[in-house]
Amino acid sequence: MACYVQFFEYRLLIYLAFSFGLFFLNSPTFKFLEYLAVERNSSPSTQMLALNALAFLYKQVLQFDEFILPDYVRAKKRKKNPVVLSRNEVMALLNVLSSHHRLCAQLMYGSGLRVMEVAQLRYHDIDESRLSVYVKEGKGKKNRVTTLSSICVEPLGLQRNKVKALYEEDKASKKGSCVYLPYALDRKYPAAPYQLNWQYLFPAEKWSTDPRSGKHRRHHIGEQSVQRAIKKAVNKIGIDKHVTCHTFRHSFATHLLERGADIRTVQEQLGHSNVKTTEIYTHVLNRGGRGVVSPLVE
Repeated sequence: MACYVQFFEYRLLIYLAFSFGLFFLNSPTFKFLEYLAVERNSSPSTQMLALNALAFLYKQVLQFDEFILPDYVRAKKRKKNPVVLSRNEVMALLNVLSSHHRLCAQLMYGSGLRVMEVAQLRYHDIDESRLSVYVKEGKGKKNRVTTLSSICVEPLGLQRNKVKALYEEDKASKKGSCVYLPYALDRKYPAAPYQLNWQYLFPAEKWSTDPRSGKHRRHHIGEQSVQRAIKKAVNKIGIDKHVTCHTFRHSFATHLLERGADIRTVQEQLGHSNVKTTEIYTHVLNRGGRGVVSPLVE
C-alpha cells in the first residue's frame, strides 16, 4: 500500500511541475524567492528554506542532474546585538525560579551553557573538585570544558542525590534504569545504559518510548520546560527585554569581558570555532570601541 501512495505522490509532483512551469529554471516560480525577500520581508533562513525545498524537488524527485539558480534578490541578514541582562536582573530571575529550573539557569549563566547542553548533561559531566563542566556533543557535535561556579556545587550535589535516589528506585522496579547512549555505545558497553554515571543530571519525571528504537527509557527534561519557566519568571518580574534561555549565555560572555577576561578565553568557554563569533559581545560592552578601556581612565 505504501508503494502505491509514494507512486501517486510522485505522479502528482510531476503534474504540478509541468503545470506550474517548475521544469524551467527561469520560470516565475523563482520569483517566489524574491517575493519572500521583497514583499514578505522574510529572514534569510526562511528564503533559504524555500530554496532548499525547490532544490530537493529538482534533484531528488525530478532527478535533474544540475540545479542552476538564476539571479534573484536575496534576503539580507540583519545584524543585531545580543540581549544582555545586568547582574541584578539575573539574580532577580534566579530568585523566582524553582529549584531545578534555578539550577539550570545558574549553569546557563555561570558556565555559559546552552539550554540543550544543560538538559543533556550526564551524572559524570560535573567535576566539583576542578570546578569544571564537561560539555559533550554540544552545538556542532563539539566537546568542551567550561567553568563551574562554586555557588553551584551545593545545589548540584543535592541534584545528584535526587538522581541517585531515582536511579535506585528505577533499578528496583521492573523497568530498570536504561538511558539513551549516542553512537551505539550501548552495543560497545552493554552495561553502560544501566549505570549511574550515564544517567541524566536532569531526568524527566516520566518514562517515554524512543520512537527510533522502541525502547522504554527515562529521558532528560525537555528544553521547553526550562524555556517556559524562564518566560514565566521574566513576566513575573517585569523585565522589559526579550529574554530567552540563550540570554543567560549572552550575559555570561559579556560579564566575563567586563571583568577583564581575554576574548580568547571567552571563545574557549563558549565553544566558538571562530573568534569573530565571540567578538559580537564586545559591541555590547559599555566601554567604547571594541571593548577597550582607554588608558586615560584609571
